[in-house]
Amino acid sequence: MHIPDGFLDAKTVVATAAASAFALKHNMAKVKEELNERELPALGVMAAFIFAAQMVNFPVMAGTSGHLLGAALAAVLVGPYSAGLILTTVLIVQCLFFQDGGLTALGANILNIAVAAPFVAQFVYNAVRKFNFAGSGTAATFLSAWFSVMAAAFLTSAELALSGTVRLGAVLTPMMIVHAVIGIGEGLITCAAVAYVGRVLNLKAKVSMNPDAGGGVN
Repeated sequence: MHIPDGFLDAKTVVATAAASAFALKHNMAKVKEELNERELPALGVMAAFIFAAQMVNFPVMAGTSGHLLGAALAAVLVGPYSAGLILTTVLIVQCLFFQDGGLTALGANILNIAVAAPFVAQFVYNAVRKFNFAGSGTAATFLSAWFSVMAAAFLTSAELALSGTVRLGAVLTPMMIVHAVIGIGEGLITCAAVAYVGRVLNLKAKVSMNPDAGGGVN
C-alpha cells in the first residue's frame, strides 16, 4: 500500500503532493475549530496506537501479508479531519525513519491513506448507521474499515497506472483482490480496537450522522 520511491512520475508526484497539502491545510483548520488543548493528547495517543499496530503484520494469502491501515479506526473515534492529521504524522515517521514508503511518494501515500481513506470510512459509517438495526454500530465500523482499505488500494493502482509504471488492467485486479482480504482483517481489528481504544481514552464513535460534519473528541 505504501508506494516507494521511483514508482511515480513527476506529474503524479506533484499533483498528489499538492492535493495532500491542500487537504491537510483544510483538516488543520477544521481541527482547530473542533478541538481544544485539553483534547489534543488523545490524538497523540491515537497516533502512537496506530503506529504500533501498523508494525504488526498478519498473513493474507500466497505469502502476502497485511497490516492495520487505521483510517477507519481514527475516523470513527476522532473524526476524519483529526484522523487525517494523525495518519499523516504516522506516514511521515514511517517514511523518514523506517523507509516504509518513499519520500517522493509521500504526497501520494498521504492522499491515499490519510485523506481519502478516512472520508470514505466516514461516508460508509454514516450510511450504515442510518439504518439503525441491531448491531449497526459494529457493522458500520467493519464496513467503513473494509471500504477505506479498498479506496486506498484503488487510488494506489490508479497512481501507478497514471505514472506509466504498470497498466491499470494489470495492477487493479490483483491489488483489489489482495486488499479485499486485507480489508477483512482491517475490519475485525478495527471493531476490536474501537471498543478497546474508545474505552481506554474514554471516547465513543464520533463520526457524525450528518455526512457534512467532521466529528471530534468529547
